[in-house]
Amino acid sequence: MQPDTHGTAPEAVTVVWSRRAKPGRQAALENVIDRLAQAMSSATGYEGVVSLRPQPGHPPIYTMVARFASQSDLDAWVSSEIRGRLYAEAEGVSVGGLNVQQAEIIVQERLSAGGYFTDPQVSIFEKEYATQGISVLGEVQKPGIYPLLGTRALFDAISAAGGFTPKAGNTITITHRSNPKEAQTVVLPPNQTFPAESNLAVFPGDTVVVSKAGIVYVVGDVRMPGGFVMENSRLTVLQAIAMAQGTNTTAKLDKTALIRKGLGGQQQIPIPLLRIMSAKAPDITLQPDDIVFVPRSEGKAAVRRSLEAILQAATGAAIYRPY
Repeated sequence: MQPDTHGTAPEAVTVVWSRRAKPGRQAALENVIDRLAQAMSSATGYEGVVSLRPQPGHPPIYTMVARFASQSDLDAWVSSEIRGRLYAEAEGVSVGGLNVQQAEIIVQERLSAGGYFTDPQVSIFEKEYATQGISVLGEVQKPGIYPLLGTRALFDAISAAGGFTPKAGNTITITHRSNPKEAQTVVLPPNQTFPAESNLAVFPGDTVVVSKAGIVYVVGDVRMPGGFVMENSRLTVLQAIAMAQGTNTTAKLDKTALIRKGLGGQQQIPIPLLRIMSAKAPDITLQPDDIVFVPRSEGKAAVRRSLEAILQAATGAAIYRPY
């Protein structure tokens, strides 16, 4: 059986690049040409390169003649990141004093004007920023610094930190390293989803802080004891009891108490819950970390729970959100 000789193997291609050195940049261009030849030698399909330098007294025109095994190999080299970077260096592009976005535009324009690329897409990372991550602090599962390079969205940073804790508030503060005096504030909806307009861009060196929600605890003889997030920072005793799905029939309502932090420590304040429920007394506005305790009606000895026991019950309570 004769071998198939009709198949067409890729044809090797030879390409010639010429560049005139700008005044004062002849030595810099020679250095770039040497580094281009070295980088090219490790490219796929590379078969050889010859560099031709100008003779003394002749125009400063430098020529490179390179050979690749196929057109696709040549195309891969032409579109490579290292070639673009070295050609930008050959052009003497200066980005000192510019921000990242301005520098990217300048390099794109110079590479396009020089004929190196038709539509170059340039991304620049500041070395100092690249060694830093985005700091995610506050009410997230794993506060810390996360190496998220380039432009990322706020949701990416929160996800890297393991997401919100149950005590997370709806307010997120973003402090950009490039403009630390003007922090951005994002207010999420109650269900803590990320609408497109809230999923702002964050960059290496930025700091993201998730606020702690105001939480009120309802414990004792209620149907669903727990901690309840204060929506819009306002919650009353009746609203808190309702979020706990009401009291049980065994509750001793006239002995309900409010445990509140004061300057001298924890304070125990009587709540006239029966009078409030019958509209004979005004409802009481609660503060973050307040504890509403509803005892059982089983005699005085049974209802006198110690303050430490009430605090312990609140500490271990589940957290609920008003969706």
